[in-house]
Amino acid sequence: MGLDDDAREYHREDPPGKIEIATTKPTNTQRDLSLAYSPGVAAPCLDIADDEEQAYNYTAKGNLVGVVSNGSAVLGLGNIGAQASKPVMEGKGVLFKRFADIDVFDIELDLETVDELVASIRAMEPTFGGINLEDIKAPECFEIESRLREEMEIPVFHDDQHGTAIISGAALINAVDLTDKDLSELEIVFSGAGASAIATARFYVSLGAKPENITMCDSSGIITTDRAEEVNEYKREFAQDCPDGDLADAMAGADVFVGLSVGGIVSQEMVRSMNDNPIIFAMANPDPEITYEDAKAAREDDVIMATGRSDYPNMVNNVLGFPFIFRGALDVRARDINEEMKRAAAEALAKLARKDVPDAVVKAYGDQPLQYGPDYVIPKPLDPRVLFEVAPAVAEAACDSGVARKDIDREAYAERLEARLGKSRELMRVVLNKAKSDPKRIALAEGTDEKMIRAAYQLQEQAIADPILLGDAEEIDATARNLGLSFEPEIVDPDRVDLTHYADRLYEIRKRKGITRSESAELVENDTNYLGSVMVEVGDADAMLTGLTHHYPSALRPPLQVIGTAEDANYAAGVYMLTIDNRVIFCADATVNQNPDAEMLAEITKHTADLARRFNVEPRAAMLSYSNFGSVLNAGTAKPRDAVAMLHDDPTVDFPVDGEMQADTAVVEEILTGTYDFSELSEPANVLVFPNLESGNIGYKLLQRLGGAEAIGPMLVGMNKPVHVLQRGDEVKDIVNLAGVAVVDAQAE
Repeated sequence: MGLDDDAREYHREDPPGKIEIATTKPTNTQRDLSLAYSPGVAAPCLDIADDEEQAYNYTAKGNLVGVVSNGSAVLGLGNIGAQASKPVMEGKGVLFKRFADIDVFDIELDLETVDELVASIRAMEPTFGGINLEDIKAPECFEIESRLREEMEIPVFHDDQHGTAIISGAALINAVDLTDKDLSELEIVFSGAGASAIATARFYVSLGAKPENITMCDSSGIITTDRAEEVNEYKREFAQDCPDGDLADAMAGADVFVGLSVGGIVSQEMVRSMNDNPIIFAMANPDPEITYEDAKAAREDDVIMATGRSDYPNMVNNVLGFPFIFRGALDVRARDINEEMKRAAAEALAKLARKDVPDAVVKAYGDQPLQYGPDYVIPKPLDPRVLFEVAPAVAEAACDSGVARKDIDREAYAERLEARLGKSRELMRVVLNKAKSDPKRIALAEGTDEKMIRAAYQLQEQAIADPILLGDAEEIDATARNLGLSFEPEIVDPDRVDLTHYADRLYEIRKRKGITRSESAELVENDTNYLGSVMVEVGDADAMLTGLTHHYPSALRPPLQVIGTAEDANYAAGVYMLTIDNRVIFCADATVNQNPDAEMLAEITKHTADLARRFNVEPRAAMLSYSNFGSVLNAGTAKPRDAVAMLHDDPTVDFPVDGEMQADTAVVEEILTGTYDFSELSEPANVLVFPNLESGNIGYKLLQRLGGAEAIGPMLVGMNKPVHVLQRGDEVKDIVNLAGVAVVDAQAE
């Protein structure tokens, strides 16, 4: 089947459409229903009657946007009417939810006049926290939005106008930076004079462009003062006192071309007529005014080219804007989305494009290089960081410009946004914030690896840790330059540094364990795992990460030999933190001890409980088995049972722990508190201690792959000083996360 047939099947597959309503409160008992509806619902209703602001506390209004259209100007389809536009409006709702966790009702109105649309939309103000106008034809859309913004106390935003303006504005900010031009001096040509083009031109003026430097062309040619009487008032705003001409005439000597018209109308000759290092935003869809290949081939100098297509670099996609703009506006209960908020969004996007791109984003786009430059001037839509950059910037601009009803604490707000993307991100934000309060020195043993260098850059930039890269300094510097990373990390190059004191210390530790003085020198000179371990042991680094390019056992061996376990510990263990929906579970041991005895299980449980508390999680531990509280008696089930007894007898254990128990008993409340109401656990366990390495490794991977759990780790517990061993192939974000955990470990030293 072709794309059209695939799309039809996608939309009609049962249940038809792309959205549904879901409940957010329990509805399992008669009392639940009494609270949800009659008679309990009366109480919040009366409170709202007394104070309408209470609607934000008692209902979903504060996270609900109305996507409203009459279907008069659907992109690429034209005036198809209200009913036919419904799949588009549902799709808009999908994007709101997917990218910013905003709920949407799509509203298709079979109305044509401005007065009818304004009256109908205005009447819906009690329902929504904001209104997103969509696919309403020009020039009516200008008046509709203007009147609604005046008459309503919730934000109203016509995305067809402002979305392209904001996203291309971000691209323009960076294009000007890369071409070393002055925005106020740019000669800008527009092809197209509809709602999007006029809004974009206005926005460029807001960013610093001069109106007299903007030449706008419609299907009849340049909009001049001689044509002022024949065009509408919105086009007239950009009429220039210049000779009549066509698009080719307008483009001669221009710095910027902005295409919001039809495909294929710009030739290579027209591109060659432009100023040095031209900026071309050919955004007609599905076919741009000129193809990426033709625009690039037209000239020998740099051409910065953006389109509306995903198969070319620099895709101007409105999804980079509206979900996050509304997120920020809703969260401060803004009365409007004003120019200051739009500029803040564009500037935040431009700033984000200059940062290192996460591996997950690179993979999502086919592993193509993504690095700030002519082919990467705006972030990709699937970059999760857009939420954390744009929404806070918009919220702050709303507060500063006086349209917000409530203020925000930037740091607390960032944590709430993290929580919207999953529990693991929320918990890691807690740890990373702790790390930032007192950064420590982290030795990165595989310092020449590209991922380690990128992680070091992020750790330094975000003030999470002070990274120390171990390895060849020239290679590290060259890689950083190639990646466009402007930073100066601390580097320990074995070929440039006197390692005598490290070799002496390693010899002192291992001389009665089979290592000679010369072998100690060779190890610290040739194996950065040993070098990093000794640096941590003597205090020249506070923590260490390794394992990215080594098998786990070989990476773990040097720190175990050099640093060893803590004074109150006999064993190290590997722990994964898993998050599923809104639950968090710590799984141990998943990486180190093959067949622990009862004493080891008890110690592993205590270490894992301590780790949970570093994430602000109060531990409830369960010793797992295939037996429930003595239902099977043999040597295997006795181990976890004996470990529980040891923990119950230990006066230092201040958390609930029980077992042995089956996995479903540990995590299902009805089984735990119903069938086994005698259990020490009054709530489901969040620390799961597996009876051996095999079951632990199998268990966490099944939860991750089949259960959809997000995993962070493995985190080593029980070490004398902070060391964490990565998994081969981990991404940069995994390195940064574990470095944050290591810093928090070091803070507790």
